[in-house]
Amino acid sequence: MRTTLSLYVLALLAVPATAQPKDAKAPFHYAMGTAYHILPGTHTDESGYFSLNEGHNGKIYVGTAAYGFNAYLIEFDPKTGKQRVVLDVNKVCGLTTPEKPTYAAQSKIHTRNFVAPSGKIYVGSKQGYRRGKDDTADYPGGYVMVFDPATEKTENLGMPFKGEGVNDVTADEKAGLVYVVTCEDHHWMVLDLKTKKYREPDANLRVTPYAQTLVDHKGRAVVLSRDFKLVRFDPATNKLEQLALAPGVGKADDKLGPACWALTADAKSAYLVRMSDSTLYRIDLTADGPMVPVADCGKMLGGKHHDSRGSLIVGTDGKVHALFRQDNETKFGTGYLHHLCTYDPTTKAHTDRGVLGVKNADWFDFGPGKDGKPKPWSHGFHKLPDGVYTPLHAHMALIQAKDGTFYATIIYPFTLLKIDPKDLK
Repeated sequence: MRTTLSLYVLALLAVPATAQPKDAKAPFHYAMGTAYHILPGTHTDESGYFSLNEGHNGKIYVGTAAYGFNAYLIEFDPKTGKQRVVLDVNKVCGLTTPEKPTYAAQSKIHTRNFVAPSGKIYVGSKQGYRRGKDDTADYPGGYVMVFDPATEKTENLGMPFKGEGVNDVTADEKAGLVYVVTCEDHHWMVLDLKTKKYREPDANLRVTPYAQTLVDHKGRAVVLSRDFKLVRFDPATNKLEQLALAPGVGKADDKLGPACWALTADAKSAYLVRMSDSTLYRIDLTADGPMVPVADCGKMLGGKHHDSRGSLIVGTDGKVHALFRQDNETKFGTGYLHHLCTYDPTTKAHTDRGVLGVKNADWFDFGPGKDGKPKPWSHGFHKLPDGVYTPLHAHMALIQAKDGTFYATIIYPFTLLKIDPKDLK
């Protein structure tokens, strides 16, 4: 995702705000949250990806990226604000942390954290980026790992595909299977938890970049293929089928970017958005085919140049939520604004819950370093004319906890934003 990010936004560093009176009032409402800097020392470039979940114990788990060295799963306690490492990828996989950064390292937990009914959290590791022209190492491949908060035990479930990182992990513990999406070639793999062996249902199948596996109401695994077909695998019959999606969602070769989808509570439908479009779709997973019905639920947000970084969720409240970045056309400051948006399936209404804002401006020291220069990787927030810090470049993940609280991750600096529902429109 970093490549896409650079194409969109890295030229917008530290754009000065337009002149406003000191008591200026924002022409929009805020979704204000308390910010926490993700545990320093567990990430090299102030970043992480889609790795975010609430455990059955009420604690929040975030994956980090220590490029060239290692990756970690961090536990955040909402009651105390304390953080700790609960999964060290190198330790779990029996690897030695390199003295110098290398492309061969397990540098990211990029996967969405999958929480199984047992409470176990499934994640995967992925390669980072070459750390200079002399870094010519070969990447061996990523690993699938599991952490059990109840026992605090971790387990290495092996390497799904040699030379490929792990981009998505979904466990069906009832069936004894784990579904994995790899990258860069996007293979779809199935792990048998009894034999600990991986296989491909179809060696010729390639899925979409950043694909997610969902398990429907009949226990069938579904994923989107590279040509935007619904791929459905039934482990009971070992049958694999590809079904066409009704028109509207787009094509794999268009410019709308990767798709992100989320399962409804009854596992009979999935909601979907594209990265560069705020249109929300509902896909009927009960259909037999050959064409799967797709309903257009309207745009979650107006404005221009949308960017949603894999943040679409079906919340614990049954509503659909997502973060969208858009151009700031309000003339209240410059750059971008990131909105929390909600769709209510019952009323079919879309609500803009507000622009993300930070309550505690001292969560990170944005002052210059000892050399007098801006701190590295601290360019991801900007201050609006009313003094409120708001994300500039990229959000990465969103969840809603059982108590209704939203948590979002934002990069540069790597930040966990906790949003109380009482502070929302």
